[in-house]
Parts: sequence; structure tokens; C-alpha cells
Amino acid sequence: MSLISVILPSYNEEENIHRAVERLSETLSREEVDWELVFVNDGSRDGTWQRITEEAKGNPHITGVSFSRNFGKEAAIMAGLATAKGDCCVVMDCDLQHPPETVVEMLHLWQQGYEVVEGVKRSRGRESRLHALLAGTFYRIMSSATRIDMSRASDFKLMDRKAVNALLSLPEKNAFFRALSSWVGFKTTSVEFDVREREAGTSKWSSRSLAAYAIRNITSFSSAPLQIVTFLGLIMLLLAVALSIQTLIRYFSGTAVEGFTTVILLILLIGSLLMISLGIIGYYLAQIYKELKGRPRYLISEVISGGTENPDGTK
Repeated sequence: MSLISVILPSYNEEENIHRAVERLSETLSREEVDWELVFVNDGSRDGTWQRITEEAKGNPHITGVSFSRNFGKEAAIMAGLATAKGDCCVVMDCDLQHPPETVVEMLHLWQQGYEVVEGVKRSRGRESRLHALLAGTFYRIMSSATRIDMSRASDFKLMDRKAVNALLSLPEKNAFFRALSSWVGFKTTSVEFDVREREAGTSKWSSRSLAAYAIRNITSFSSAPLQIVTFLGLIMLLLAVALSIQTLIRYFSGTAVEGFTTVILLILLIGSLLMISLGIIGYYLAQIYKELKGRPRYLISEVISGGTENPDGTK
């Protein structure tokens, strides 16, 4: 009988742990498959790990992994995939905004031979216009850079063991799961779902953290910002040529105006563009520096599986 693993990254989600176990247990128990839930505690500051530990005690279907500190959602997903034993793995949010019923649809498609089943958002749920605008801009950039339609992409997806192993074999530390899971290829299909309201608690993503998340993932998967530097350089070259022609015409016609206004404006404009360009290049250098250091994506402090706790992180 096939084993399906559901990976649930968890950061300050103590109110949702029991709900997730209850809903997923009820849903998966109706299917003719073995299943496990892999909760990854991403350095939560509340009682998330205590809730995971309580649910795992005596329950062979639940495995808990706890980080030594907060390493981010991407690291939590990769840790869950590395821990999971399933023939296929489903990644979904712990707050149940990803419907458990859709997992069953994904499972059926996998049983039909598909190796990657993408969860595609039919609607994005309740969010501010600013957030929707920023999210749309981010996905347009990523779609253009990767040549993969990510306009409705999400972390909610099922991957066959072959696809999971391929993803885990990639050596890069700053992994963008949403894009890499599409990049690895394999036989792919999709299912639509409506993003639900959170069962409890509030979103842990602030505008600042979302912006940092977008910048980190764009630079880790795409060189588009570097191309912007080149594009700005070409624009400045065209402006310089046009201004040079205008200046020469005025000089030879005797209508040149004395003063430094144009020179000052040009210096300010070029200086600003140079600083922005250096900042973008510097960010990429920082990313290269992080990769060269070779630090692990995450550090595990505890693992609990079916009531057996291993504080040293082994299973």
C-alpha cells in the first residue's frame, strides 16, 4: 500500500496544530493509503512545538521536526521533504488555507500517473489591494524570468518520490521551492482550489517580510535584476547621446546657455543609478558569499515520531 506524506511548515501556529491533525486525519483515513503528517516547527515562539509533541505521542501517523531557530518557510519545506518517507509528498499550510479535500484530488491524479500535481489558486481569498498588486508584480517578474506561469502558483502541491529526490539533490542553499518544484519537470498537472480563511490566528507575514521574501527568491532563482542594470545603462547611453547632439547644435548655432543646472541634474541622476546598480550587484555578491560558505539550510534540535523523541535530531 502506498504511503503519502503531508508536510506542514509551522511557525507560531499553536492554535492550528490540533485542527490540522483532526481535519487531515479524517480526510486521509477515508482513502486506501497509508499516511503520515510531518510538522516542521520553524523556531516558533509560542507553544507550537508543545502542541506537535502532544499530538505525536502515541500516534504513529505524526512526525515532528523542530528547528534550533527560525530558518524560514523554504527551509521548513525542505526539512519536511527530507524527513518524509512517503511514496509521494504533499506540501500545504498548517493554517488550513489549503483545503484538505484538495489533497485527495491530488492523490487521485498521482495514482493516475502524474508525478507533480500543482495546486493552482482559483481565488486568492481576502487580501488588501496593495498586497494583491505586489504579489501580482512579483509573479509577473518570476514568470518572465523562469518562463513558467507562476501567476496563480502556490506552495500547495504533491510531488512523487522521484521529483522529491531530484529536488533534494540540488546543492543550492537559498532554494525557492515554488519555482524549483516546477523547474525539476516530470509529468505535471494541476488542480484548482480556493484559498480559505485561516481557521485560527493571524497571518505571520508582514509587508516587510513579504518584500524580503520576494527579493530573496527573485535573486536566488533569476538574474532579471541584473538585466535591469544593463537596461538602465542603455537608457542613460541614449539620453547622453541625445543631450550631446543638442549641446553641439546649440554650441555651433551660438545659442548655448551658460549654467550648470543640466550638469548637476545629470550627475544626480547618473549617481543615483550607479548606486542602485551597485546595490543590486552587491546583493547578488552577498548571495554568492552565502552559497560559498556552505552552511546547512537548517539545524534540527529535536525530532519526535510516533511517541519516540530524539533530542539529538536523529530518527
